[in-house]
Amino acid sequence: MSIVKHKSQRVGIFIDTQNLYHSAKNLYRARVNFAAILKDAVANRNLIRARAYVVNTESGEEKPFFEALAKIGIEVKTKDLQIFFGGAKKADWDVGLAVDAIKMAPKLDAIIIMSGDGDFIPLVEYLQENMGCQVEMIAFGKSASGRLKEVVDDFMDLDKNPRKYLIMPPSQTPRRKESREPQPKTEAGEPKVHL
Repeated sequence: MSIVKHKSQRVGIFIDTQNLYHSAKNLYRARVNFAAILKDAVANRNLIRARAYVVNTESGEEKPFFEALAKIGIEVKTKDLQIFFGGAKKADWDVGLAVDAIKMAPKLDAIIIMSGDGDFIPLVEYLQENMGCQVEMIAFGKSASGRLKEVVDDFMDLDKNPRKYLIMPPSQTPRRKESREPQPKTEAGEPKVHL
């Protein structure tokens, strides 16, 4: 489906950070390049708000990541990791993201949900039918809900350009081949030495 993206469109972006993080990690063993995604998502339109939903862990090791998101203009909403008796852990922001999208919808023309989670299908349908919003989705197509991809007005598949939308660990980054001319060899196969 072809959609209109014009400069005066008011855009809100809602990022299911855990969903993108785990998809990138499991599919590519890489991290998400949120700055590159944000730029392409906005597409020269009027960004009203970009909000990432994240979880605080006990160690606090995620603080530099939260700061990096804020530095590129993404608001960070945090929630503490819940640890239940027996060691079970829960960190779910789906309801919070949905409530914020509905509350902000009257001020937006386009809502972008960065997640492949099929739980957002009722939210997408509500925003389209009751709020008159264009709803776009950004996710890794390989791990995204097929039904969610069908109901949104536009789907940006991060799998189509992983080099652009991922930050690969140095060990996975392709290295340039050094161009060396072949060295002349002796009959024994050893390099010739010129004096």
